[in-house]
Amino acid sequence: MTETPQQHLTGQLGWQEVAPRIWVRSNTAYSVNTGLVVGDERALLIDTGAGPGMAQEIYDAARQLTDLPLTAVNTHAHFDHYFGNALMLANGVEDIWATAGCAASVRENGNTHRSQAADAEPEMAAGMGEHTEIAEPTKLVDEAPVDLDLGGISVTLFHLGRGHTDHDLLVGAGDVLFTGDLVEQGADPQFEDSFPKDWIRTLGKITALEDLYTVFIPGHGSPVTVDFVTTQMNKMRTAVAVTRSAMDQASVDMTKAIPILPYGPEQSRALLTRLRTLARWKWLKK
Repeated sequence: MTETPQQHLTGQLGWQEVAPRIWVRSNTAYSVNTGLVVGDERALLIDTGAGPGMAQEIYDAARQLTDLPLTAVNTHAHFDHYFGNALMLANGVEDIWATAGCAASVRENGNTHRSQAADAEPEMAAGMGEHTEIAEPTKLVDEAPVDLDLGGISVTLFHLGRGHTDHDLLVGAGDVLFTGDLVEQGADPQFEDSFPKDWIRTLGKITALEDLYTVFIPGHGSPVTVDFVTTQMNKMRTAVAVTRSAMDQASVDMTKAIPILPYGPEQSRALLTRLRTLARWKWLKK
């Protein structure tokens, strides 16, 4: 099949068109995905990157597809998804949407997250240079979903529960759902500040949306179908059950569970550590 001029342009800029008016771009650093939804009156960027360098690349690539006013979204408050906020705002992006919990985390933890960007964005890590300030989201999604009319296409921002963090935001446009890091393709889920039991339930809620959405865009990796989400949910359920069983057997070294978990050693250990931390919190609250 002959490539159209539009397909050639988007390919050169790193964009993959996943549905009419909807694109995704995998950024080189951290393989983090950025979404773009273009309406008749305005456009929406989903996640802003790990610092001003990446954010400028995202902004410039978006401007090759549209000159409409831009709004942005942060799916959650991990550095590679929101450290580009300051650059976006400086370039005229009108608002940045996120959950209230995301905004609170950016405010409380932003500076402690800086070191994580050192490999790709050393100036951001050092807090030196233009547009390296920590910029909070400017518009908040609370309990109720928010519908954004872009003109000819609407986008829904909503939170289904705790999972990868306590504030993950989903972005639905057409039959495409941007999941942030609730769904991960090509790598293990990241458990460091997650809520694994809740994450399983939240993935179940996402799979229940298969009548609305047929394409699911993970925070990192390639677009997937609902079958992939279901597999991730079931794998996580097994991993949590095995880990909790090891925790319940006080005489057993819990690290012995790591080789039989369906993840690599690093994230198996992170899952074990996180479940142990959450169990300790629960005990202290009694």
